Amino acid sequence: QPVMSKLFISVVSWLVAFAINHRVGGQSHKRRRTSEPIEIEDRLESLICRVGEKSTSSLESNLEGLAGVLEADLPNYKNKILRILCAVARLLPEKLTVYTTLVGLLNARNYNFGGEFVEAMIRQLKETLKANLYTEALYLVRFLSDLVNCHVIAAPSMVAMFENFVSVTQEEDVPQVRSDWFVYVVLSSLPWVGKELYEKKDVEMDRLLNQIDGYLKRRLKTHVPMLQVWTAEKPHPQEEYLDCLWAQIQKLKKDRWQERHILRPYIAFDSVLCEALQHNLPPFTPPAHTPDCQYPVPRVVFRVFDYTDAPEGPVMPGSHSVERFVIEENLHNIIKSHWKERKTCAAQLLSYPGKNKIPLNYHIVEVIFGELFQLPCPPHIDVMYTTLLIELCKLQPGSLPQVLAQATEMMYMRLDTMNTTCIDRLLNWFSHHLSNFQFRWSWDDWADCLAMDADKPKPKFVKEVLEKCMRLSYHQRIVDIVPPTFSALIPAEPIFFYKYQDEANSKCAGYAVAITVGNAIKNRASNEEILTVLKDVPNPNQEDDDDEGEGFNPLKIEVFLQTLLHLAAKSFSHSFSALAKFHEILKALTDCDEGKLHILRVVYEVWRNHPQMISVLVDKLIRTQIVDCAAVANWLFSPNMAHEFTRFYVWEILHSTIRKMNKHVQKIQKELEEAKEKLEKQQHKKDSGDEEDMERNSEDEDGQLEEQIERLQEKVESAQSEQKNLFLVIFQRFIMMLTEHLVRCETGSVDFNTPWYKNCIERLQQIFLMHHVTIQQYVGTLENLLFTAELDHHILAVYQQFCALQL
Repeated sequence: QPVMSKLFISVVSWLVAFAINHRVGGQSHKRRRTSEPIEIEDRLESLICRVGEKSTSSLESNLEGLAGVLEADLPNYKNKILRILCAVARLLPEKLTVYTTLVGLLNARNYNFGGEFVEAMIRQLKETLKANLYTEALYLVRFLSDLVNCHVIAAPSMVAMFENFVSVTQEEDVPQVRSDWFVYVVLSSLPWVGKELYEKKDVEMDRLLNQIDGYLKRRLKTHVPMLQVWTAEKPHPQEEYLDCLWAQIQKLKKDRWQERHILRPYIAFDSVLCEALQHNLPPFTPPAHTPDCQYPVPRVVFRVFDYTDAPEGPVMPGSHSVERFVIEENLHNIIKSHWKERKTCAAQLLSYPGKNKIPLNYHIVEVIFGELFQLPCPPHIDVMYTTLLIELCKLQPGSLPQVLAQATEMMYMRLDTMNTTCIDRLLNWFSHHLSNFQFRWSWDDWADCLAMDADKPKPKFVKEVLEKCMRLSYHQRIVDIVPPTFSALIPAEPIFFYKYQDEANSKCAGYAVAITVGNAIKNRASNEEILTVLKDVPNPNQEDDDDEGEGFNPLKIEVFLQTLLHLAAKSFSHSFSALAKFHEILKALTDCDEGKLHILRVVYEVWRNHPQMISVLVDKLIRTQIVDCAAVANWLFSPNMAHEFTRFYVWEILHSTIRKMNKHVQKIQKELEEAKEKLEKQQHKKDSGDEEDMERNSEDEDGQLEEQIERLQEKVESAQSEQKNLFLVIFQRFIMMLTEHLVRCETGSVDFNTPWYKNCIERLQQIFLMHHVTIQQYVGTLENLLFTAELDHHILAVYQQFCALQL
């Protein structure tokens, strides 16, 4: 990277060259005139964005040089500079203090610019809150608070803003999550500005903190059990995010606001900054609550390490020290800024400022897993965390893999109390990670799981990991890498079970027809010819003297589908082609609910040793509308699948089915909105135009659009009804299964809290968490029909926790 100071000189040289060329004039000047200001603007943006990165010059000299360059450019490029600085305040929070120092230096040189910047930040804060961009709004407030340290903003006006934020806790009939967010914004800014505010306004700050204390004592925490990664409080308490931050701020206050981890470049410029005139923030009233407001969901702070886990080198700060909060916040910010570029993200994490004072690898691993296990959803897609950890292992091969292995071992030891949703994410990450490192792992260290009951979390986890590894490899490879003692947990060979292949089964019903159907498919017979052959299949559900026509015939489905899938068993694409080619026959065979259920049973029967094939075939059957989403839910909860109920792939199928249903509804809703917008535009055109033929044409078009809107409205209502029915089916089945289990245990005087019960109740939580936005629409229906006061309190508690997420 070029040295920053040299870069400034090169910009100045370029500007001089530009001025000379400008005086000379000529054709080249005329051709380039439009691009030259843009080029200067791009260079300014690059300079501002890159300040604070590695350089042979000190950060202080780079900031001073940059402030000089920007000051010189203010007459011509003030708006551009304001826009860039507001954008970096919102989008690069990890360099917060670097940019506040830069703004402080500019304010000391140009008081009016400082005032305009503060006004622009307040405008931007209002816009982000209006747009529900609460994370960005948090960064803007924190930036404003740090400007107090740089003598840009007067401390009393910052305290006044914080008082207005905390006053939200006194509002009536607003969700708790609204008050939570405004309190969190204030508390999370105090590590940066607490000392300065206390020195200037100690009485007001004491009153403010007392108000926050009162609010935290009375707020409800019904939601916490649903968001905890572990149910056990040992070895690390699973604290709610506001409680944890409050404890950290209390300790910071006790330590007289002395904090030793935030980079504060403005200290070096104190003599310059203290002479600057300060600005008062305009009075800021938090925007009123509206039904459209979508506040951030509460969190539980993830902990896997403490100071005893990092044996050598610097000591890890305690969980209630503010340094822990600052480090974790900065690492989260780096991931948020660079998550799309894993190599950059990994390099930025490893070059974290002050890395020699902390056990950085431990912090990085804990923060990454904290995001991966965040409930209801991780901030980014799951696979990003896998690729990021792989990249980190490549950059630090001598140290990071050991920390990662240590964390994995600790999580394995605590599987008994780990949330089922988090176990899913752990096994997805672990299997993917192993596939990138030749599946090497010290399996013998996990031999304790071999002596346990197969339903316990540890053997179940190892079995599912190996199952997932097989998807990323092949069966024999998994057999070869795992010690022979683990044979009971190795997945079965993914073979096809064809009922009509063995001549020993020649006497079973449908055998002869299956042979004929197989030959017909091989000879490329038409759909009509195959359906004619299938007419000979006897119906086990129909009496011989029953002349009422042909009802649902399970044997017909079995004969045709088993034979078809057997011939297409070579690969996924063969199977997909077969389903597409004989779509018409499959639709004819499954024209009733029993038919749809039976087709799913047959898919499971033939591919029961190949969960991945079952998953993709069910997905294909839904996409091609051979089966519907409710049929899939009913099949998964049916007694036939009871022995598979706790398997990972079952829930993979169910969540995929729900997502498909949700996407289908969203797609039709979007089409309806677009049609309404189009009609509105046409009517607006008609109102502004006065030609008769245009009116006649637009009337025809309006009529067509109105018909289209009516049709789409019906489709939306139908799709939403289907979506609501799907959730009702799922929740009804959960309630039935859990109620039966609880009654059975109570009658037999045995403990209800079995591994099956834990899995089932946490799967119910998972449905609520993963699809909470959609389910929120149907809360009234769920409350009236299913989650009534008469329901067992263990089941009802899950629903109440879900409701508390947005209360």
